[in-house]
Amino acid sequence: MPTGKRRLLTCPNCGGDLRPDAARTRLSCPSGHRYDAAKQGYFNLLTGAGTKFQADTAAMVQARSAFLEAGHYEPLARRLADLAAGASAADAGTGPVLLDAGAGTGYYLREAEQAAEASVSVALDISKFALRRAARVLPAGFALVWDVWRPLPLADGAADVLLNVFAPRNSAEFLRVLAPGGVLLVVTPLPGHLQEIRGLAGMLEIGSEKEARVAQSLGPEFEAGPAEHLEYTMALGRTDVENVVLMGPSAHHVDANALAGTLDRTEFPLPVTAAFALQQFRAAA
Repeated sequence: MPTGKRRLLTCPNCGGDLRPDAARTRLSCPSGHRYDAAKQGYFNLLTGAGTKFQADTAAMVQARSAFLEAGHYEPLARRLADLAAGASAADAGTGPVLLDAGAGTGYYLREAEQAAEASVSVALDISKFALRRAARVLPAGFALVWDVWRPLPLADGAADVLLNVFAPRNSAEFLRVLAPGGVLLVVTPLPGHLQEIRGLAGMLEIGSEKEARVAQSLGPEFEAGPAEHLEYTMALGRTDVENVVLMGPSAHHVDANALAGTLDRTEFPLPVTAAFALQQFRAAA
């Protein structure tokens, strides 16, 4: 579904325009390649061997959904939505096209879509379990199973704003799919994020250089814009702590029994730090 004269989705097999049917149950291109929607509304565009990267499991997605819907990251979602709306405020006529690379359940994209009055949103993630939820909260958008390290199934210059929240960054493809002057919004955790439970639960450490590495990895084609830190204290119950530990990469190596034993000895509610870096970059015009 192109926006204005711009193309939007492209076929991963041939690069042709990928368009939905009237019922939005199938995507197809002029060469005859077709992708049927799953009953939950997402489309799986990965073909052949799929991806070598480990997708979030159903249990991880359930934990993340419960934690996010409890509102603990709502200040981050609101601020990111404001930045997306501000980045696209100059657009006239139709609303901006939003892309979230590593969208997960669509939690942040949903907020940004509403704030920016987007014409269409595209959520990419390798986890079908996450995209089942994203398709539900983004009924007018497209939830696509895809590996962000591959060429993205979007046309050159298709997106006005690209969100990248705790997710891998394919700088060359981000530059290609952003419209000239388009904005990339990157969110990474600061070293103090979840510091009260990180050691307690055996979670992965956050490097102090993580924020600086973002600009270095993107290269000179992206002009660094304003950057800000968002920090606040959450009051987490036991279930919240379990969810935040088990919703991310740490879930692949945390011993659930050991975690339960540690939490048995912990007093709740537990004050826990949320700390994020929000960085803005503008694609070369």
